[in-house]
Amino acid sequence: MNDSSWGAPPQAGYWRPPEQGPVQGAVPAGPPYDAHYAQQTRPMPIVPDLPEHGADQDMDRETARLSGPLFPDETTRARPHPGEMPQNPEPMPDAPQPAPPPQKKSAGRDLGAAIGVGVGLGALIAVSLFVVKAAFVGVVAAAVVVGLWELTKRLEERKGILAPLVPLALGGAAMVVAGYVRGAEGAWVAMAFTALAVLVWRMIQPPENYLRDVTAGVFAAFYVPFLATFVTMMLAADDGHWRVLVFLLLTVISDTGAYAVGWRFGTHKLAPRISPGKTREGLLGAVGFAMAAGALCMQFLIDDGTWWQGLLLGLAVAVSATLGDLGESMIKRDLGIKDMGTLLPGHGGIMDRLDSLLPTAPVVWLLLVLFVGS
Repeated sequence: MNDSSWGAPPQAGYWRPPEQGPVQGAVPAGPPYDAHYAQQTRPMPIVPDLPEHGADQDMDRETARLSGPLFPDETTRARPHPGEMPQNPEPMPDAPQPAPPPQKKSAGRDLGAAIGVGVGLGALIAVSLFVVKAAFVGVVAAAVVVGLWELTKRLEERKGILAPLVPLALGGAAMVVAGYVRGAEGAWVAMAFTALAVLVWRMIQPPENYLRDVTAGVFAAFYVPFLATFVTMMLAADDGHWRVLVFLLLTVISDTGAYAVGWRFGTHKLAPRISPGKTREGLLGAVGFAMAAGALCMQFLIDDGTWWQGLLLGLAVAVSATLGDLGESMIKRDLGIKDMGTLLPGHGGIMDRLDSLLPTAPVVWLLLVLFVGS
């Protein structure tokens, strides 16, 4: 390709080939040899040493194609003739690529299933709580037994710890009923007999790891059924169904406020080594939502309650619920699991729903006793 191919006029001192004639570079037919004419029609060298401005650049491109680009990104492309459309043009490698669209935050769970399960559990609790109190005691006992099964199963699978389930389940159910019938005294007595039953039951197995297994069993008895007895102890009061409702509402609202504010504005991690998803902004959201709800609940749902008591109650619920959530996250991180179970679609297991409720129950029970009596 020569200069005329790019649309530039022929320059003086260079031979212009005829419109139709021999191959470029051959000496054209003409008069006998003349030194002056030869000086004017001398063919261009095949590979010029130093090409001047305006010289034929086609040979340089051919040399570049044979030797390859100096760097991988320096790909030489031949330009088309004037009026000729390129076939299947390819974008240049250094052309700016469009930025990927920003990804939306995800809740990480099946939101539809989570809402459906939450509504179903709420309806079951409301019906059993306001129709027959004894039915609600049965719901708490069933949740305790399932929670103990999930906890002991995960301990065995991940750590090889054999916490005896049978005495834990029987003693846990008895603990819940004793707290409703006999109050705190009955709960402590049932807890003591449950721990003794764990010690005796484990003697059936070989003595290896006996201390480890019974320690885990006593911990499970305290962590799940004993803390749950404070819910049935609240229920035993004359306005017990309202007290339990306030306890459940404040815990759920605290968790909801932490999730909503943390998901939207959370940037500073609260405890990244334990639960990377929790933020300080989420904790502030939990405190604000729970205090506002506590003031309303104590003013309108609890007899002799006042709004300032509700502020203190909401603050305590937000702190205890967050600590309870972090505590179970610590257990799951030690076990190397994400959820304790899969019984509740969109939520995980029963223990994944009890993590905030269990440590909050004794806090709410104590503050209500101090504020309005037992």
